[in-house]
Amino acid sequence: MSFVAALLPVAIYIFVVYALDSFSLLSVKRLLLLVGCGMLAALVCFGLFWMLDPVIPERVSDYLYPVLEEAVKAIPLLVLARRKRMVFFIDSVICGAAVGGGFSLLENVFYLVLGEPMAMGTVLFRGLEVALIHMGCSAIVAAALMFAVRLVERIKGGLPVKKGDVAMSVFLLLASPVLHVFHNALHFNPMIQYTCVFGAMAALLVWTYQYDGDMIHRWLDRGLDKQVSLLQSIREGHLGETKTGEYLLSVKDNFPPEVYFDVICYVQLNVELSVAAKSRFMLREAGLDLPLEEEERQSTLAKYEEFMILEKRLGKSVRMTVAPVVKFYPADRKALEDLLAECRA
Repeated sequence: MSFVAALLPVAIYIFVVYALDSFSLLSVKRLLLLVGCGMLAALVCFGLFWMLDPVIPERVSDYLYPVLEEAVKAIPLLVLARRKRMVFFIDSVICGAAVGGGFSLLENVFYLVLGEPMAMGTVLFRGLEVALIHMGCSAIVAAALMFAVRLVERIKGGLPVKKGDVAMSVFLLLASPVLHVFHNALHFNPMIQYTCVFGAMAALLVWTYQYDGDMIHRWLDRGLDKQVSLLQSIREGHLGETKTGEYLLSVKDNFPPEVYFDVICYVQLNVELSVAAKSRFMLREAGLDLPLEEEERQSTLAKYEEFMILEKRLGKSVRMTVAPVVKFYPADRKALEDLLAECRA
């Protein structure tokens, strides 16, 4: 019964967080895999602490161990972020919470098996508290890594980066271990401490959600406007009317006519797919998740297939020349993957 009381709160937390995924960004398989990664992280930390306990004073461990735990839990999240599997706030929070939930599951088992006997109320409260700390801190770290990857992609693409975006990423990376240290090292009334940590995490996640919303709207509004203008100029044969079009005209003499024609088709397909993906994302965000018409599904899949054929035919050197124009940032790639998955369903 003690095991049920310790593990049930964690399972409830994971279920609630997953239920927030109204866009179905995360499959059950990946969720369970991330929970398993969290449990593996707990095993790694258990081994580290077993080796460090004889040489590190208890007071120091209260400050060091929470930082180590957050660092180890961040490893699978960093892999996901680098592979562009976390590009929006909600999927980063779900991934982070799943890893933290797996960690707290195994940690609760460790305390029950290796620790002193506890009353049922204590076991239940500890299950709630440990799950909150690990899932909340990991969710914050995941959001920070998601922001960091966006910034790296913008820098690679030669786009301007706001100092506030950099500061936000650094702040979130520091906030997670600070909250964890506060919980572990500063011992006072458990209910008050639990309430303080819960309030701080909730406020931080709400603020991050709002900040992420601002970044997404910047991505949608500015990026979509430029792409629609470029698409219109290509269709009307007036490339010189946009900065991107001017660049395409400047490299025209570098290619034979037939290759340059393929380049323009390649760019046009890229823009059409990106605009379609962003438009679909905006509709889903607004709650207008209407089913796609069969004709629209087939058209999108045909455009993507033609895009991939042209990408292979043009070759690496040509693609490098048009790279400043044809680029999918993490958010663009995720939106396109969701659109293609919907068309293939």
